[in-house]
Amino acid sequence: MRTLPVGDDALLVEVSSGDEAQALHAELLRRRAEGTLTVREIVPAARTVLLDGVPDPARLAAELAASAVPSVAPRAGRVVELPVRYDGPDLPDVAAHWGVTEAEVAVLHAGTEFRVAFCGFAPGFGYLTGLPPRYDVPRRATPRTAVPAGAVALAGPYTGVYPRSSPGGWQLIGTTDAVLWDHARVPAALLSPGTRVRFVPVGAPAPAVTA
Repeated sequence: MRTLPVGDDALLVEVSSGDEAQALHAELLRRRAEGTLTVREIVPAARTVLLDGVPDPARLAAELAASAVPSVAPRAGRVVELPVRYDGPDLPDVAAHWGVTEAEVAVLHAGTEFRVAFCGFAPGFGYLTGLPPRYDVPRRATPRTAVPAGAVALAGPYTGVYPRSSPGGWQLIGTTDAVLWDHARVPAALLSPGTRVRFVPVGAPAPAVTA
């Protein structure tokens, strides 16, 4: 673990893996909830956690350096179920990469409990982990200029859902009608770091997205 000062009242904590970042984020949230950590914001990323609004960054850096990162993040927390039609245009390519049928991709994906590791890219976009490393998939060689809102996609170790139409190079395997970002909702984001997510297969396939 390494801590780096950011401005006058923030710290960036670097760890060696995504699992450690998730575990550290969960532990820091726990400490803040119990009142042993004073901080304004705790923002996880792939292998870092940013703490903003720290009264004494040097002291907290020393405390973190002397403590151990939990081995795994706790599984407690709310569960969000996302209805999904496994109808994505890249489903055949993902099935071939995994060495299974398209139907088996749906079974394997829907049978996994995911966890939001961090958010980014676009408001409401969560990077979900949970699939074993053998199911990592590469990004598309040629990104699409427009991916529709609600597209369920894979890239590397992550699953994500596009909250709005945007360019993207992830492998599209399905579609959901869930609204990931809504300004009128509190909170606006349906998914936040630490949220557990399950995909629930529904309905018949919708028309495929063209490249």
